[in-house]
Amino acid sequence: MSSLVPAVIIPAFIPSPSQGVWHLGPLPLRAYAICILIGIFAGYWLGRRRWIARGGSPEVLADIIMWAVPFGLVGARIYHVITDAELYFGAGKHPIDALKIWHGGLGIWGAVGFGCLGAWIACRRHKVPFLAVADVMAPGIALAQVVGRFGNYFNQELFGRPTNHWWGLEIDFNHRPDGFKDFGTFHPTFLYEAIWNLGVIALVILIDRRFKLGHGRAFALYVAGYTAGRAWIENLRIDTVNEFAGLRLNVWTAMLLFVLAVAYFILATRLKPGQEDISALATPAAPAPSDTDATTTPTDTPAPAASSDSPAGTAAPDADSPENPSSTSETASEELSNAAADEPAPDSSPAVEANAPTASKVVEETGPHSPVEGDLKVDSTDGTRD
Repeated sequence: MSSLVPAVIIPAFIPSPSQGVWHLGPLPLRAYAICILIGIFAGYWLGRRRWIARGGSPEVLADIIMWAVPFGLVGARIYHVITDAELYFGAGKHPIDALKIWHGGLGIWGAVGFGCLGAWIACRRHKVPFLAVADVMAPGIALAQVVGRFGNYFNQELFGRPTNHWWGLEIDFNHRPDGFKDFGTFHPTFLYEAIWNLGVIALVILIDRRFKLGHGRAFALYVAGYTAGRAWIENLRIDTVNEFAGLRLNVWTAMLLFVLAVAYFILATRLKPGQEDISALATPAAPAPSDTDATTTPTDTPAPAASSDSPAGTAAPDADSPENPSSTSETASEELSNAAADEPAPDSSPAVEANAPTASKVVEETGPHSPVEGDLKVDSTDGTRD
C-alpha cells in the first residue's frame, strides 16, 4: 500500500502585485501613498510609547511630529529631484513631473534631514531637548521605513540585479530597465532593507534598554545601523543613478553618515553619559497667584503699619492675631458711633466740654488692637471717618 506524502510547494519567485492603484469613484487610492501614511503612523505609535515611558508629554510629541512630517516629505522629494535631476529636466523631460510624488521618488536622506529640522523648530517652541526626541523616535523612523519600502514593491521599482533564487521578485516586462528585459526575477531589495531595518529597531531598543542611551546616542546608533545595511543593499540595485569614483552616490552618502554616526556615538558616550530627564517637562507649571488671592489671604500679605494719619478703626492687628482686621475696624467704628450717640448734646459752656469723654478714651476701650491715644482724628460728633 503506497503512502501519500504531502508535497511541500515552494514558490519559484515572489510575485509582484497586479496593481498599485485602486479607484474610489474619481479618487485614486495609491498603494505607495498608503504605505507611506501607514509607516508614519506606525513610527509615531512606537515613538509615542517610548516618549511616555520616559515621562514625556504625549501632546508635546504630537505637535513635534506635526512639524517633522511635512518637513520630511518635502525634504525627501527635494533630495530625490536634486540627485536625479536628469529624470525631470532636459530635452524631452517634463519638469512638472517633479511634483508627482505619487509616482515614487523619496530620498530617505532628505526625509530624515528635513524632518529633523522641523522637529528642532518644534522642540524650540516647546523648550524640550531635541536630542531626547531624536533618541525616542529613532526606532520609529526605522519602522516607518520598513512599511514605506512596500510602496516600492507595489510600484515595482528599486529592485536589484537578476537572480534565480526562490525569493527572487517577479517584475513585469514594462517595469524592467533597458538591458534586463530578458530577465524575469530580481533581488527584492525592498524586502532586504525592510528586514534589515527590523534588526536595527531591535538593536536600538535593546541597547537603549540596557545602557539608557541619551543625548543623541540612540539616534546615532540608528543611523550607523541603517547606513551599514543601506551600503550593501544599494550595491545590488540596477536603477540608473549618479555615480562617483565607481560607486553610487547613495553608497558614498551611507558610508559618510556611518563614520559620522559612530564618531558621535563614541564622543557622546565619553562627554555626556546617561540620559536626559524629560519627566519634569511634562509637569505643568503651577499658576501664579492672582491679585485677588493675594488680598484675600491674610498670611500672604504683610500687615500695614499704623499711621498717625489713619482713620479710626483701621490699625492693623498683630500677625499672630486670629482676628480679622476688617471686623476690628468696623467694631471700633460702631462703638465710637454708639458712644457719640449716647452723649448728651454738647453745651457751649466750658464745664460741659470738660466733662465730655474724649474720642481717644472711647477707642481705648474697644480692645487690645485699637490705636493708642493720639492716633485718632474725629471731624464730627457722629463718628464719621476720614
